[in-house]
Amino acid sequence: MGAKISQEEIMQLLDKLYEQSIHGVAKISPPIDTLASDYLQKNRDVDTAAKQFINYQIAKCTTSGFVTGLGGLITLPVAIPANVGSVMYVQMRMIACLAYMGGYDINSDQVQTLVYACLAGISIDQILKHAGIQFGNKFAMAMVKKIPGEVLTKINQKVGFRFLTKFGTKGIINIGKAVPIVGGVISGGFDFAETKIIANRAYKMFIKGDLTALSDGDSTDTEIIQGV
Repeated sequence: MGAKISQEEIMQLLDKLYEQSIHGVAKISPPIDTLASDYLQKNRDVDTAAKQFINYQIAKCTTSGFVTGLGGLITLPVAIPANVGSVMYVQMRMIACLAYMGGYDINSDQVQTLVYACLAGISIDQILKHAGIQFGNKFAMAMVKKIPGEVLTKINQKVGFRFLTKFGTKGIINIGKAVPIVGGVISGGFDFAETKIIANRAYKMFIKGDLTALSDGDSTDTEIIQGV
């Protein structure tokens, strides 16, 4: 249990989780496009579909046993506790699905990196500003496509460092500190409040186009998770 995890291994873990998030896991989760399309077809607009999806995800993920049930079906390149990998999988999948609903190309490197940043809860405004990229409340989809590779590398380094710091230097046993809701897992369920915080951040980013959700003034407001 004292084995350390490197920043490179963290990125391998995130890449594998992302691949499984968008393609789904057999017998458990359909591909993101199938999942998102189902909600989009059943609701009058994207905003309503997104809120319904979030509410359902939170209700499902707070059900005891859900995370535990995923553990044996998710294969990861890093030896981490099954429940931790499952939590990160469900979180990342929720973010990616909202990105898809918002019209973003989830197969692009840019969107993949933004999903990581959302999961890690890091600020990226200074990185974008230093690269000369205009940063505002309405971060146009076209601007996302123009984020250059060197900027994505810097964001990914920040993501990796955040998780590496959270994992701690004493080894993988401290991985429970990596994602806020992991510490709130009880009998395979999710902590309700922390799940809402992550959902709120993703909603602001990908549905409202508000990348200040990943600014230094990151808000943990959860008011959007209401009735639809």
